[in-house]
Amino acid sequence: MPELPEVEVVRRGLANWVAGRTVADVQVLHPRAVRRQPAGAADFTARLTGTTLGSAQRRGKYLWVPLSGRGEGFSLLGHLGMSGQLLVQDPTVPDETHLRVRLRFTDGGRELRFVDQRTFGGLAVEEAEDGDPEGTPLSLAHIARDPLDTRFDDTAFVAALRARRTTVKRALLDQTLISGVGNIYADEALWRSRLHYDRPTGSLTRPQAAVLLANARDVMSAALAVGGTSFDSLYVNVNGESGYFSRDLDAYGREDEPCRRCGTPIRRAAWMNRSSYFCPRCQRVPRARNGG
Repeated sequence: MPELPEVEVVRRGLANWVAGRTVADVQVLHPRAVRRQPAGAADFTARLTGTTLGSAQRRGKYLWVPLSGRGEGFSLLGHLGMSGQLLVQDPTVPDETHLRVRLRFTDGGRELRFVDQRTFGGLAVEEAEDGDPEGTPLSLAHIARDPLDTRFDDTAFVAALRARRTTVKRALLDQTLISGVGNIYADEALWRSRLHYDRPTGSLTRPQAAVLLANARDVMSAALAVGGTSFDSLYVNVNGESGYFSRDLDAYGREDEPCRRCGTPIRRAAWMNRSSYFCPRCQRVPRARNGG
């Protein structure tokens, strides 16, 4: 699943290419792409046609575009899922094999295409929070701010993390506590912090929790600088280009490769239907557990 850096790369592309443009025509080419629209594809098309798109917004891994004009008070919400792509294409470019939704604009320029091979993602026009200048969709009101948000409260996060009765990686993936961190960047932040993924949150000192937050922020900023992490052709920006941070990962995906800090082979462990990658020497297994 794309995490904060990958979604932010897409957000920046949308802000550059579609902000201020008015939708002339909407084509829904696969009903699953708009299954989150309660009234279906016809309602999605009717609500979006004629609206003007604002500057794309993001909270953690969630992406949306506020609407104005006849769409005032609503936002276009995008779920990328496992393989969703929002591409800005010249109208002369042939349709992608897995094209699901097309937006054309009144200026006749580049169109916005939603491509999704596995159809786990989708688009929806959703009511926004009343009076919110960012147009945050109501369904995202419970999502916490992310570490790259200037309004993220470091002190409150550290206190909340230490108060949780769970383990540290579970807490990092809790989008109501901190958003944007997924499996890849959780493993990377834990490796940098020398913390095992099963370490109880209640055992963390304030300095340890603060270092973990700083490392999560740093690793996601580094990934963002090179376009995010792409392991295959599915994770791309609006121009179809892949990111390169996979080359710089210290833990994730490096099973049996030497730890770049101590040389011990990185291990992979099954964890909550996922995998956790860690250094058994740098990230010692906790002696006792509490909570989750």
